[in-house]
Amino acid sequence: MNRLGIDFGTSATVAVLAGPAQRIRPLLFDGSPLLPSAVFAGADLLTGVDAERSALARPGGLEPNPKRRIDDGTVWLGEREVSVVDLVAAVLGRVAAEARRVTGGPLDEVVLTHPASWRRVRLDVLAEAARRAGLGDVGLVAEPVAAAAYFTAVLGREMAIGRCLVVYDLGAGTFDTGVVRRTTDGFDVVAADGLGDVGGLDLDAGLVRHVRSLTAAASAMWGRLDWPRTPADQHSRRALWQGVRAAKEQLSRHSTADLHVPLVGADLHVTREEFEKIARPHLERTMEVTLLTLRAAAVPREVIAGVLLVGGSSRIPLVATLLHRALGIPPTAIDHPELVVAEGSLRTRPIPLTPPVQRDPAPVSTQPPVPAPALVAPSVPAGTAVQAPAVGARATRGRPLRRRVLIGLLALSLAAAGLAGSWRVLDDRAGGVGDQTGGAGTTAPPSEAAALAFSPDGSLLAAGIGQTAQIWDVASRRRLAVLTGHGGGTYGGAVEGVAFAPMARRSPPRARTAPYASGT
Repeated sequence: MNRLGIDFGTSATVAVLAGPAQRIRPLLFDGSPLLPSAVFAGADLLTGVDAERSALARPGGLEPNPKRRIDDGTVWLGEREVSVVDLVAAVLGRVAAEARRVTGGPLDEVVLTHPASWRRVRLDVLAEAARRAGLGDVGLVAEPVAAAAYFTAVLGREMAIGRCLVVYDLGAGTFDTGVVRRTTDGFDVVAADGLGDVGGLDLDAGLVRHVRSLTAAASAMWGRLDWPRTPADQHSRRALWQGVRAAKEQLSRHSTADLHVPLVGADLHVTREEFEKIARPHLERTMEVTLLTLRAAAVPREVIAGVLLVGGSSRIPLVATLLHRALGIPPTAIDHPELVVAEGSLRTRPIPLTPPVQRDPAPVSTQPPVPAPALVAPSVPAGTAVQAPAVGARATRGRPLRRRVLIGLLALSLAAAGLAGSWRVLDDRAGGVGDQTGGAGTTAPPSEAAALAFSPDGSLLAAGIGQTAQIWDVASRRRLAVLTGHGGGTYGGAVEGVAFAPMARRSPPRARTAPYASGT
């Protein structure tokens, strides 16, 4: 039985293969376990190193990060329009071809990993791309769940039922973090978040800026490196960034690295101290998001079984230092952190993606309509926070907390969805936060909320209700998740605002909840 696990990444894709003996080994692409996720549209769709090489002559035909375009439908590359499904299928097709070449036969099972925040629309794109790539129907595993499976099955770490693992995933293009809880039949993602504008590539860019500052007199040569107009300059630019990446990786193992700057003709000596000064602001942002995610999960330190470093950029020594300092828990580092998610996908039970269910039209609510306040101004995009005057004040650490009441946005959005009258939203009043019983899957709508926000695609509603943050599916009116424990504890803080935080560079949006106080 041949099983294939694929971690389709923002900048690189990793795949592992388990043969009849169930020994798992990585697939190699041009001698490396990392297949660049880039796609070049020429006469055919080229992937990996072939795509990057072709882009030297025609950069307009390259899409370096198809995963970031998951919501776009189509993209314009070179002289033609290409669907995002076909871009993803090209990458997965390259993986499928290599897997079949190695096994010499068919693939009996294929598992794809995905960010924990992805909903049905994005998962459908991924599944359709797999079908077009000839992989058939695939199983799906959330990336932090795959990491947790690796932590227990490969590293042999104990995780009793109810214990949690913190996953810190710093890749080339993005940062993701999640809290995963061990259950009787596997793992559940308790909370997840991330940053779309922090990754190894951003650290590379910071090192390039540092190198530029050391050779500022060569501005004309830097102009050619920034805006190459000839094939020779294109090759020089590529050599610069490859050299910077190699120097960054060397600084994870040694205290110094040498770097040659093409065209400028300079040979520089870079120290780890210089690089850490560049990297620290980016890495401190990832620490902040990790702490916010722990607060959202309401997980006390006593139930944390470990902190696992995932993604190639997590090798940077400063990452482990800052995490240990922030959490008080020494993180687990391994030799090949970029392989964790792909291998872990074959160590846990995947979830099949069933065909979309054809829903009957939503019945007209028999409840009397709630008198609606004056609506906010029109043309408010879904997912935008609409702030209303405070409806009450409550002391938190000596400072009054502001409230967001998004009734106007809710009325507009529900009216557009044909659901007006089926949800009740009231002001936040002292002494009552509505019924908070029940967990994920509850169909009763939220009765009282201090804050509301819709996801950018309008499919999800986040509600701050008392000391919980609740996520609802708009189409089915089902509660999908309840994040509790925001009223105190190790990571305490009341939910006074909710928002689906926009990620930079077209990364998928993620829901984020956090306390905020007036006067800041």
